[in-house]
Amino acid sequence: MKSERDRIPAADMSSESEQAGLLRKILQSSSYRLAQEDKEFLASEDLRPVRLQLEFLKPKRYLREHNVRSTIVVFGSARLLPPDHAEARLEVLERRADPALKAEIARARKQLEYSRYYVEARHFAKIVSRRFQKEGRRDFVVVTGGGPGIMEAANRGAYDAGERSIGLNVTLPHEQAPNPFVTPELCFQFRYFGLRKMHFLLRARGLVAFPGGFGTLDELFETLTLMQTKKVATMPVVLVGQQFWSRVIDFNFLLEEGMIDKEDLKLFSIVDSADEAITVLCDFYQGTPPE
Repeated sequence: MKSERDRIPAADMSSESEQAGLLRKILQSSSYRLAQEDKEFLASEDLRPVRLQLEFLKPKRYLREHNVRSTIVVFGSARLLPPDHAEARLEVLERRADPALKAEIARARKQLEYSRYYVEARHFAKIVSRRFQKEGRRDFVVVTGGGPGIMEAANRGAYDAGERSIGLNVTLPHEQAPNPFVTPELCFQFRYFGLRKMHFLLRARGLVAFPGGFGTLDELFETLTLMQTKKVATMPVVLVGQQFWSRVIDFNFLLEEGMIDKEDLKLFSIVDSADEAITVLCDFYQGTPPE
């Protein structure tokens, strides 16, 4: 009479080492991995709603833990340089005395001219941070896109004051690195522009826009549209740089053509310096940040 072992087909009689190998394949399979630890799964198309929720919740938690009650948003070009860098770059180009560099030299001179806004943004952030981040109460905390140029200047100003500032970086085709002056615990990285924009405005009590390009204009007009349509509370919006803004956008032409109302022109102010921008904020809130 055959034993139980004799009745098992030869193909089923795998060795212990073979079983161990089979088990190892199971344990290494992505399907067996905990969902929260499966990066490929989390990056899949099906998980987009979850990723959106995570990008909403993570900064919210960190900002709450650090008692950030309100913010001042600072926008402006990533291409603007500190004056010393702009001057040094122009000197290098001019010393080369190469006619082929004419356009590049003209651009470098323009960068030196606009570098004053780096100084103004740094000064603005320093004064605002020093004035309102007191006794553990963090109001009017400067928030930027976390990158170079005007963003760096504003984060640097808060750093000069010994106070905190926020950086909301975003992944780009040409990777954007955070500037070194953002408070480490308040530097975030986003995949989605939409969630990043939401966090710019969730706690915003003012917006200051220095000269900039598409990104600056995008954020500025989205904010003005949200205020115009009463989707966010009215707050001071200050454009720094009379000459720049008067040429970039002819607001009076929009009014004359019936594209906006006269009241819409009251949604923003145009000034020429950081001190004037601070005056606009203080006048709006009568010197006291909102609860």
